[in-house]
Amino acid sequence: MKSYQATRTAPAPDSAVVRGPGEVELHLRVNGQDRTTRVEPRVSLLDALRDRLDLTGTKKGCNQGACGACTVWVDRRRVLACLTLAITCENREVTTIEGLSDGDTLHPMQEAFLDCDALQCGYCTPGQIMSAVAVLAEGHAGDDTEIREWMSGNLCRCAAYPHIRAAIRRVRDAQGGDRATD
Repeated sequence: MKSYQATRTAPAPDSAVVRGPGEVELHLRVNGQDRTTRVEPRVSLLDALRDRLDLTGTKKGCNQGACGACTVWVDRRRVLACLTLAITCENREVTTIEGLSDGDTLHPMQEAFLDCDALQCGYCTPGQIMSAVAVLAEGHAGDDTEIREWMSGNLCRCAAYPHIRAAIRRVRDAQGGDRATD
């Protein structure tokens, strides 16, 4: 039985330019824009996004890689931003929840989460949505059992799981995806 667990770290960087004691200049492509910041090599991608680049949509839940609240994509693959060193994402494409919408137009999964009431407190929602979009792209949304399995790395303390699965099914069906009996 396969289980989803976001990649715990991204591969090592090609290069990083050291500038001064303890910090490096970091070049990221975040949500389609080139961004440069300075961080200590030990700074997580989550902290770089939130504290240095002011992208606060990605949430810090457990900060131990257990809850999935910090799920983002690095080169279109799900990663846990709290366990990924920012420096390992040098010159790579990082996508956060802010990068899903097109201006004021929400991504279909964001719309489905709203329509299906797939959020309660909302804290886990950014990570849930990032994983849900990836589950569809990976082809792991055939039925509720498969969705449950491939979303298992994202926890919801409010237990909105049936609504989250409904949102994923809604987008899957709208995209004409294969479906088994739900």
